[in-house]
Amino acid sequence: MKIALAQLNYHIGNFEKNTSKIIDQIDIAKSDQVDLIVFSELSVCGYPPQDLLEKKSFIEQCEIAIEEIAPHCKNIAVIIGSPTLNYHKKGKRLYNSAIFIADGEVKYIQNKTLLPTYDIFDEYRYFEPNDKFNVVEYKEKKIAITICEDLWDFQPVENTFAKNQLYNIAPMEKLIEYKPDFIVNIAASPFSYTKIWGRKNVFIRNAKKYKLPLFNVNQVGAQTELIFDGGSLVVNPDGTIADELKLFKEDYKVYDLDLVVKSSQNKTIDEDPDVIAKIHDALVLGIRDYFEKMNFTKATLGLSGGIDSAVSLVIAERALGAKNLRVLLLPSKYSSDHSITDAETLAKNLGIQYDVVNIQEVVDSFNKSLKDVFKGLDEGITEENIQARARGTILMALSNKFGHILLNTSNKSEAAVGYGTLYGDMNGGLSVLGDVYKLDVYKLARYINRDTEIIPENTITKPPSAELRPDQKDTDSLPDYDQLDKILFEYIELQKPLEEIVEEGFDQSIVEKITRLVDANEYKRYQAPPILRISSKAFGAGRRMPLVAKYS
Repeated sequence: MKIALAQLNYHIGNFEKNTSKIIDQIDIAKSDQVDLIVFSELSVCGYPPQDLLEKKSFIEQCEIAIEEIAPHCKNIAVIIGSPTLNYHKKGKRLYNSAIFIADGEVKYIQNKTLLPTYDIFDEYRYFEPNDKFNVVEYKEKKIAITICEDLWDFQPVENTFAKNQLYNIAPMEKLIEYKPDFIVNIAASPFSYTKIWGRKNVFIRNAKKYKLPLFNVNQVGAQTELIFDGGSLVVNPDGTIADELKLFKEDYKVYDLDLVVKSSQNKTIDEDPDVIAKIHDALVLGIRDYFEKMNFTKATLGLSGGIDSAVSLVIAERALGAKNLRVLLLPSKYSSDHSITDAETLAKNLGIQYDVVNIQEVVDSFNKSLKDVFKGLDEGITEENIQARARGTILMALSNKFGHILLNTSNKSEAAVGYGTLYGDMNGGLSVLGDVYKLDVYKLARYINRDTEIIPENTITKPPSAELRPDQKDTDSLPDYDQLDKILFEYIELQKPLEEIVEEGFDQSIVEKITRLVDANEYKRYQAPPILRISSKAFGAGRRMPLVAKYS
């Protein structure tokens, strides 16, 4: 049997485009004399469709798409993902389903059992969990079809899956009773730099445990903040990796089942992947897909001469092209000469149009207007914020006038502790670095400059500063980023309590200050733009904290 894996980039709700992609790949597979072609989870509608699933017309369009695809499935079998209706009287209205089509019609539907309800996932909101299992017989082979988490080989922990699901059901343990010849897993598993090998190990363990070849197809492409990296896998029955599809790109490959069954050859896979390179590629894909799927073409940002805006600009240029970018340099009386020079050098290196708009006159006019109101009061954060908001207003003016989407350049370290100004440097339609800690921003800069200097060396080596007052440095308000980022990772990603973080060797007063800042600035992050997610715990949909709460 010849099996093809089709790793495609879908657009949520764009049924015409998704259906066309699927049919085109089916036709290619036919010409390659493929017996079975496999697509990813919810491929018909795109993942995650969220509350679109509550619209009757959306489900009807899914059904129409399946009807359109089915006639093309003659002399070939196809596995696609789609929501399907639950015709039983009890339970949720829908299932998350893998649909097996052959001879021009739907032959079998396998519904998803384990519906994730953690981080960015909320599948139990929409879908009924499955409790019926079987295999598909096709060309004298039995196929065990699984959907993403259904292949996990450990018991769900508290709050990982909805409580009223049947915890004791391990889908593969049910399917193995039917003696399948191989396993298919369709998935929509987003990229996280903290879990690069975790997903692979799930497939390796299962193939080895059941002594069966395993074919996994993962979605690729970005859906707003979620970035799907592809990396679909073929695993030999002994648990060695036979092949891996491309990361962050569409891909299509054909495999001979007999060769995979007999093989124990391990494909050379990078066991120590360059995490920064993958974060770079993920962010480029995230910007590109956000713009393409939203029908945006052009972007802008404030280029300060600092590390964050520099890295953001390079990533944007690689996603959109220099001709689609126009940036502003917005100096004030506190801006250093080298910051302006560094910003100009970077723009010239990339061939990007830039304009210099000095904000001092605007800032002075604000201060003059408020002179009587603020009489007798010392200057402080208020006056610093006026500068940031002046820049934000000017950037939004360019955005409005020319239709350029403003990219936000704040990093995760700043966002975590509230080191940013609402309606100022927190403005934007999309946050490029909001899930990237400051130290990793520096690593990205070094990665960008690995072959030639694109970002001026001075931008990388100078002490970071908002340049809102004389001789200002980030360390005036924050601990060194080497310490700050480690504490933030323990508190946000690992969700450790203060006491455990202190036990790691950190000063208690510093830990108390940082965790207090994280908790106190939830209201700012609530108003931030969508953040491209590259970790296991990004600010946004996957971290839902109440604004009005007393944190312990």
